Amino acid sequence: MQKTFRVPNISCSHCVATIERELHQIDGVVSASADEKTKNVTLQWQDPASWETVQRVLKEIHYPVEEE
Repeated sequence: MQKTFRVPNISCSHCVATIERELHQIDGVVSASADEKTKNVTLQWQDPASWETVQRVLKEIHYPVEEE
């Protein structure tokens, strides 16, 4: 699966690196790319990863996904 979503708390390259590192640690995440300027994250994943797991991890590290 692939999804692009907004994370309003992204403010610098450190934020980008933290988000990408944490998302890559989830089993099943194929790629994760965050953009400091747009505050968007593009993520590709497969089982056993899930959208719920991604949202939980981002919330735990203080980068919650913007509500749609």
